[in-house]
Amino acid sequence: MLRYLNFDNYTLKNKSISFLIKLPSIKDIWVFNCIEGSQFNFVSQSFKINNVAKIIIPNLHISNISGLLGLLSTLNLTGRIKSLHIYAPINLKYYLDLGKKYSKTNFSYIVYIHVLKTGLIINQYGCRIYALNCHGHYQFFVVQSEQYGTFYLNKAKSNYLLPGPLYGKLKKGFIFLFPDGYILNGTHFTYCNTLGSQMLCLFSFFYSRQVFESINSTRVILFM
Repeated sequence: MLRYLNFDNYTLKNKSISFLIKLPSIKDIWVFNCIEGSQFNFVSQSFKINNVAKIIIPNLHISNISGLLGLLSTLNLTGRIKSLHIYAPINLKYYLDLGKKYSKTNFSYIVYIHVLKTGLIINQYGCRIYALNCHGHYQFFVVQSEQYGTFYLNKAKSNYLLPGPLYGKLKKGFIFLFPDGYILNGTHFTYCNTLGSQMLCLFSFFYSRQVFESINSTRVILFM
């Protein structure tokens, strides 16, 4: 089963599941876990499989990687040429090498394997993912930054503001005080900002008291 999350409130309780994150501003898809048949779920849910940019594997349990080679092979058959990034425990490299050797397959694209470690592992497009090693199982904190509201271009032009760096400052909410005392408030030229989101991905049913206490203010929790 594959689920799609777009930083809304969501709670899952299932041991065998893949889910993906689609950021609103780009086409890239980030996949957590890769269970058997994951590539077919993309087709059934109308996602473009070639938009997969990152795959995150919390541990090397067979339920989490059984569909990985199939997904990589499917990407190869589509003629993919852009690189793919996989974040996983160090031994995943040997699993992929053996799988390619057994099937006598080489991929037409570059696969980068990033060894998981505690700390920041991804920081792109206003989204950061932190990993935490808890007794051999990695947990993940996904944080999306606050998004600036849409800039009212027509309103700026109607106020005789010329395009340039000023537009960017106004979009960020800056306030300007002119020599004649006139105040130009950036919040009057943008739609309301979209609040950032936080998501905690837990991949074990056994947690310490400290973990439960730390998730009280988290908006989205995934139990795997």
